[in-house]
Amino acid sequence: MSRRVPAALAIAGSDSGGGAGIQADLKTFAALGVYGACALTAITAQNTQRVSRVFELPPDLIAAQIDAVVSDIGIDATKTGMLATAEVIEVVAAKVRDHGLRPLVVDPVLVAKSGDRLLREDAVQVLRERLLPLTTVLTPNLPEAVALLCRPIASWDDVREAAKELVALGVEAVVIKGGHLPAEAGREGPATDIFYDGRSFHEFPAARVHTTSTHGTGCTFASAIAAALAKGEGPRAAVAMAKAYITKALQSAYPVGRGQGPVHHFFRFWQPRALEGPELRRKTS
Repeated sequence: MSRRVPAALAIAGSDSGGGAGIQADLKTFAALGVYGACALTAITAQNTQRVSRVFELPPDLIAAQIDAVVSDIGIDATKTGMLATAEVIEVVAAKVRDHGLRPLVVDPVLVAKSGDRLLREDAVQVLRERLLPLTTVLTPNLPEAVALLCRPIASWDDVREAAKELVALGVEAVVIKGGHLPAEAGREGPATDIFYDGRSFHEFPAARVHTTSTHGTGCTFASAIAAALAKGEGPRAAVAMAKAYITKALQSAYPVGRGQGPVHHFFRFWQPRALEGPELRRKTS
């Protein structure tokens, strides 16, 4: 019998522009050698500039999607993204418990890159109480960590204290993405993420990439962690792999649209011909 390919489930919203949400999740799973399945929570009309409409799917339909995937395909890791409402979070948390959908990566999607809100304010407390205690790796950026803890985070000491507080909520491990920390906090230069698993801290620095192609960065990073977990890696090793992947995806990104374009999920396999240049084209022709 041939070896079964690891499978991961993404529970998130759809991005019609293809750069974030379920589309980014499935691209990431495929790029990293993991079979991707999905359960849609919402349909958005969006592009690289803005989200113009959101249609939230009924919680019972979300539950049915999860049941259908798990009953047939089987899942080695799960990742959540846009959950939109308290009712959806309740349903997803129940299905995680019922089906044992762990390891679980939770990307607490609150606001889109465009500034459009993707999680209702009354759902944040439900997220804290219902889903975080089931979470293997939580991946907030600094504004999301601020929203989850309802307090400011202005320094690297604050980041470490926030990581401790999030783990105290029941999270097994947290990686707080440091890209939003202001320069005066003393870490201008590398984009450093802080990982904490309740026992020790670990820093993941990477060269800061100056690009407008950042749409879907958080979704892609969290999905890469889920892919590594599906392959059997532990949380810290999974974060290390995901950090390397998202850094290269940012460095390799090419322009799409008129706003914040997406990262390049398939940089290992292809490059747009327009980026190859005449020298490379001559060598490969």
